[in-house]
Amino acid sequence: MELRLILSGKPTQNGFIDSFNGRFRDQWLNEHWFSDISHARRTISEWRQDYNECRPHSTLNYQTPPEFAAGRRKGNSENEGSDITN
Repeated sequence: MELRLILSGKPTQNGFIDSFNGRFRDQWLNEHWFSDISHARRTISEWRQDYNECRPHSTLNYQTPPEFAAGRRKGNSENEGSDITN
């Protein structure tokens, strides 16, 4: 494994994290005041859980990640043994 850093001024080298950071800043950090670091950690953890587990994602056909994963598991078990090259 090799560690690769994003060059300063080159956010396009990792568009996914740059997109996430912008969304996180717009949806959370710019809208909330934190009384101390533990309050910030707690509320950010709650936001992260909601973002990753509860909120529908457009890239997942507007399903939550658990719904999408369940559908993929169900679809994969139905297609077991089939030849997708035909």
